[in-house]
Amino acid sequence: MSDKRPNLELAYALLTVQDNRELYAAWAKTYENDFASEMDYILPNRVAQIFLDMGGTGPVLDVGAGTGLAGQALARLGIHPIDAIDLSDAMLDVASKKKIYRNLFTSDITQPIATSNYSYQGVISSGTFTHGHVGPSAIDNLLSVARGGAFFALSINKNHWFERGFAKKFESLKGVIENAFTTRC
Repeated sequence: MSDKRPNLELAYALLTVQDNRELYAAWAKTYENDFASEMDYILPNRVAQIFLDMGGTGPVLDVGAGTGLAGQALARLGIHPIDAIDLSDAMLDVASKKKIYRNLFTSDITQPIATSNYSYQGVISSGTFTHGHVGPSAIDNLLSVARGGAFFALSINKNHWFERGFAKKFESLKGVIENAFTTRC
């Protein structure tokens, strides 16, 4: 990673797990001011609201939780308990200070996920499936920690939906998942 101040352009250029760890470690303490506030980042709130509108309930796993913006949105909507998983210890450290998560797990979701034998009635993700190293194969790892009948609300960058193979991945999951739909946020 370069010595530049962390920003969205650098985040979109990430390719490796280590690049992600380094950028988000450097960005963790200022992420909400440098990015979320300046960009009027509403995606975490939208994902949480869609999850609730679908009938989603806890326990929920907030995937790519970062500093906890989506978890905060879920908590404001009355959804509990919420666990967080993220690649970055530094981001989870910021999220932990919000006191909204039951558990926090550091993990690369492109690998099998270990959540201390917890399983989830809901899985959300806001901003994780975008430019970077997380592709559609991670969906299998998310399914492995979900209970039967779990609700998922995942934001997936529209360019990646086709380019990275998410459309094909979800097509291959017919019969495994039910009532899949897409919406634009």
